Amino acid sequence: MPLIAVCAAWAVFWGSWSALLPAIKLELGLTAGDLGLALSAVPVGALPAMTLAGRLARGRERGALAATMILFALAVAAIGLARDAWQLALALLLVGATSGALDIALNLATGRAERETGRRLFQPVHAAFPVAVIAAAPLTGLARSYGLDVVTVLLIIALIVAATSLTLLALPLGRGLPEPGRGDGRRLWGAAVVLGVLAACVLIIENSVEQWSVLLLEEHRGATPLVASAAPAVYMAALTAGRLVAQALPRTPLNVLFLVAGAGGGAGIALAGLGGGALVSLAGFGLTGLALGPVVPALLSRAAADDPSGTMVWGVSTISYTGFVVSPLLVAGLSGWLGLPAALAALGLLGLPLVARAAFERARA
Repeated sequence: MPLIAVCAAWAVFWGSWSALLPAIKLELGLTAGDLGLALSAVPVGALPAMTLAGRLARGRERGALAATMILFALAVAAIGLARDAWQLALALLLVGATSGALDIALNLATGRAERETGRRLFQPVHAAFPVAVIAAAPLTGLARSYGLDVVTVLLIIALIVAATSLTLLALPLGRGLPEPGRGDGRRLWGAAVVLGVLAACVLIIENSVEQWSVLLLEEHRGATPLVASAAPAVYMAALTAGRLVAQALPRTPLNVLFLVAGAGGGAGIALAGLGGGALVSLAGFGLTGLALGPVVPALLSRAAADDPSGTMVWGVSTISYTGFVVSPLLVAGLSGWLGLPAALAALGLLGLPLVARAAFERARA
């Protein structure tokens, strides 16, 4: 369906991005510090754009999603125009802003589609993201090996994103503002903060696996580069499987998903960090992805059901994104104190709020 295609096209860029970074660094003659500074522009652009998009997209979800797709495609193409670190930072500021707005618009559109069709959509829509990331990274590497330069690859990705926006013409959403939420704004935002913090705990772990798992296996497990590079793919594949399993079991209570995520995800990342060998760590990353995969889509689905106005979906999406912002600094700080293996294992403590929420949900049921 269109929403799955949109999420997949969005993920094509982020899957390709890691494979393009070495070439961009080389072509622009950047130091590691220059590149880190430029990359920090992504969250700087994303957070304010997510706040603005939440205000503008409600009631006009399809049009907002199509517009953000086109703007995101233009921002992706603009990366190819950068000639130094500051121009790259400016381009990535635009990428962050348009990607953040796209995130909000997609979640709002998915929430509205769930309410209007009665179908459970968040799990399959969000499952498309890791699948596309897994496919895009090696395909980008293959394209580079055949001689395609960075600008050409970015233009191809931009065309894919722009063309996918046309599928939204087939998205049957109602017009006008949805019905108002049940309760005042303070109550809705209070609930959004609770759910958003839980989602942020999950995303801190997810981003840590994506950024640090290869380094863990190469430097602390003696893995070859080929084996080490499999770690993010193992996590993403397990993440997808977890979401599809949750979709296939529609009667699974939310408190069970919280308990599985808190206990299984926490144990998985601890095993990955403290395990004695590469295969054990890979198994830990797989368990982490399988357990955590369904949680964020389930939280967004709950938010969409509890608040037809879209305020909670907007709030949960924005608050949870702080997990991506905090994660690099958190792991870097813990690594300086404990070392990388123990730092990753310590992230297992982020499963405790999910276990506590599971107990709360069960008591309330």
